[in-house]
Amino acid sequence: METIVLRNVSKIYQTGENRVMALSGVDLTVSKGEILSVMGASGSGKSTMLNILGCLDAVTSGEYVLDGHRVSDLAPNELADIRNRKIGFVFQGFNLLPRTSALENVELPLLYDRSHRIKDPRKEAAAALERVDLGSRLDHIPSQLSGGQQQRVAIARALVTRPAIILADEPTGNLDSRTSLEIMGLFQDLNREGVTILMVTHEPDIASFTERIIEMRDGMVIGDHRVLDRGDAARDLARVSSGSPPGSFPETVETEAHTR
Repeated sequence: METIVLRNVSKIYQTGENRVMALSGVDLTVSKGEILSVMGASGSGKSTMLNILGCLDAVTSGEYVLDGHRVSDLAPNELADIRNRKIGFVFQGFNLLPRTSALENVELPLLYDRSHRIKDPRKEAAAALERVDLGSRLDHIPSQLSGGQQQRVAIARALVTRPAIILADEPTGNLDSRTSLEIMGLFQDLNREGVTILMVTHEPDIASFTERIIEMRDGMVIGDHRVLDRGDAARDLARVSSGSPPGSFPETVETEAHTR
C-alpha cells in the first residue's frame, strides 16, 4: 500500500525578483512500512521535500497524495489534523521546551488533538517515554538529560500521537557515534512494528541502516537505490559495547529507478 506519492512536484520560492527552484519535477513513492533515507548536499532540496511531506509547506506544481488523499484539496484545519494524527516529526536540534519536563514535552502534541481520541494524555506520554527507555526520567528537564536522551524524548513526542509516519531531519546530526547507533536501533525497532520512517541524513553510515536511499541534487531525485546489505544498529551497538569494531557498512546498492 502506498503511503506517500509525489508526482512531478516542483517548489519555487519567490522573494522580490529572486526566484529559487527548490524542487524540480520530483517523483517519489513510499510504501507503508518502509524505512528510507534521503541524501544530498546542502541546497539539494532535502529539507524542502521533508516540509512538503509533513504538510508544513505546499507544492507550487505537481501532486502530493498522502494515504490516498490529495493534500492540495485539504482545508487548513484538515491539514493540521493530518499533521497531528498521521505524522510524527523528529529534528536534529531536538526542539524541546527547555524549562519543561520530559513528560510535559511529550504530552504537548496531545493538547492540540481536537478529536480527543486519546483520553488520558499524561498516561499516553508516560507510555511513550517508557517505549524509548526513559521511564525513569519523566520529571527531568532537557538540561538534565544527555543529547541522546533528549533525542529519545523527541522521538517519544513524535510517537505519542500514534502516527503512521515519522519524518526525521538529521536525527543523529548532534550525536556521537554510539548514541547515533542507539537512535538508529530505536528507529529500526519502530519500523519493525510497522511505522513508516523517512529520514534526511548526510551520513552514509547512518543511511546504511535504512532499506532504501534517495539521492537528491539541485532539487531533483537523481537516484533511488535499494540497500543490498542493510546494517543492524542493535548488532553494531553490541559490538561496540564489547570492544569490537562495528560491522562493515554496505558498499553496493541496486538502482531501482531511472536517474537523471
